Amino acid sequence: MKKKILSVMLASVLAMSMIGCGSSAVSGVTETETTESADSTQSADTTESADATAAEATGEGSGEDLNVMLETPVESLDPQQATDGTSFEVIADYTDGLMQMDADGQAVNAIAESVDVSDDGLTYTFHLRADANWSNGEPVTANDFVFAWQRAVDPEIASEYSYMLSDIGQIVNAQEIIDGAKDKSELGVTAVDDKTLEVKLNVPVSYFLSLMYFPTFYPVNQAFYESVGDTFATSPETTLSNGAFVLDDYQPAATAIHLTKNADYYNADSVKLAGLNYQVIQDSQQALMSYQNGDLDTTLVNGEQVDQVKDDPAFQAIGAGYMWYISPNIQDVKELANLNIRYAITMALNREAITTDVLKDGSAPTFTAVPMDFAAGPDGSDFSADQTKFSDVCKYDAAAAADYWAKGLEELGITELTLTMIHDADDAPIKVAQVVKEQLETTLPGLTVELQQMPKKERVQRMQEGEFELGLTRWGPDYADPMTYLGMWVTDNSNNYGFWSNAEYDKIIDECTTGETAMDATARWAALYDAEKIVMDEAVIFPLYTQCNAELISTDVSGIEFHPVALNRVYKNAVKN
Repeated sequence: MKKKILSVMLASVLAMSMIGCGSSAVSGVTETETTESADSTQSADTTESADATAAEATGEGSGEDLNVMLETPVESLDPQQATDGTSFEVIADYTDGLMQMDADGQAVNAIAESVDVSDDGLTYTFHLRADANWSNGEPVTANDFVFAWQRAVDPEIASEYSYMLSDIGQIVNAQEIIDGAKDKSELGVTAVDDKTLEVKLNVPVSYFLSLMYFPTFYPVNQAFYESVGDTFATSPETTLSNGAFVLDDYQPAATAIHLTKNADYYNADSVKLAGLNYQVIQDSQQALMSYQNGDLDTTLVNGEQVDQVKDDPAFQAIGAGYMWYISPNIQDVKELANLNIRYAITMALNREAITTDVLKDGSAPTFTAVPMDFAAGPDGSDFSADQTKFSDVCKYDAAAAADYWAKGLEELGITELTLTMIHDADDAPIKVAQVVKEQLETTLPGLTVELQQMPKKERVQRMQEGEFELGLTRWGPDYADPMTYLGMWVTDNSNNYGFWSNAEYDKIIDECTTGETAMDATARWAALYDAEKIVMDEAVIFPLYTQCNAELISTDVSGIEFHPVALNRVYKNAVKN
């Protein structure tokens, strides 16, 4: 999960992900609302008030609000607690980290005006901008980063992304603090003065600067945080901005979120939108209707909708980076601890039918533990270009699936089995879950699959606590390296939903993280292939598809930046004519 990954080629990664989703003849996933939906849109009075506020704050030429559909609600706006892409997107709207992504996905300066790196690659010295301020008028200081990063590794905070500082970022003492062996004050991050931040690493990390645009590394104003206490980041009043926009309408589980251009942003002249108006809509037909009625400028479409709109000039197919898969609870469900049963399930999945007949969005069938089109190796090749390399254990083969199933049932001494699969209550996963149920029950005699849909937050919690049998889930890359996926299967990782454990696997990952292998790019790449083979041979997950989003984006809108890694959508340079 960390270390010297010498081939993080973000620009080519972005290009590859676009290719992977195909041309504009295919596209994405969905959800949005009707104009009559009171709880998914702002009232006329609220919208007029927000527009007036934006106009006053930004002055002449401020543009208009961009109306954006969200398929899932925000889970948390605390940068050290958030774990989902929706939350990351909104947090990044109003918060800048040390670095930001340019249009090609490269790390460029944001709050950091410049950075010095020691010859041995172990010390990073960030020099902060003098004109970066919080929305309460206070300057952004080096201590804001020290405080935030200490929160991220503090066991009392229990951030799920604490490993970004330890395993991935390799910051001195991060792991020891997470383990409770050292105090958070011993983290290798120091405020040399108000505008100078020094970071010490255990080993060189070639992609370290690219981590700085990930929200877990965003700053938090300590005095403000302490003044609002447990209510931090739960309302506009308990949130500070140092970014392009200011949050002015939000409450937990909100179906409408509004942000206004930040007139005091250090780069305010480049921000053309008056604000962002998010609408959470979890029904694809309502979403399309809302877009067609002019209440949305962007929306996702899927399934039969793609056939309706694929010739529209507003239609685009955009790489989303997420890999969808089914996780079996290997530890707690004895039937799923049986390898033949797991092989039967993964062999019974017709992934091509799911992407072609159900989603119709350009998503690509996936047969590897690391998806294609996002991580380039030392020779520039895609880590997962060969989707047939595990065909002996992961492909669609109904006859082989039935054979494995019969062997597994015999070993268990049973003739039939009922399994429950949990999934999100969003449009695309509902459709996919229904098809998965049909495929498995048709191919595997005696199997009954019961479906339980629920809010994403509940589904994730249940999977982390082991309260599930099968779980339909997804993972998006946080940085452009296979470790962002393979690191999940280390023993006791919070995202290792099946509670699988393999000592050989853990050793390989450790060597690729802090051992000698980590220092040799070619050897590390080969070792990561070995690790992936163990995951696939053990059927730890059942890969389904790599997501592509089919989107309708108004032809009046330009400049939205899409990325397959970390932050999927960025609006700083968006324009609405």
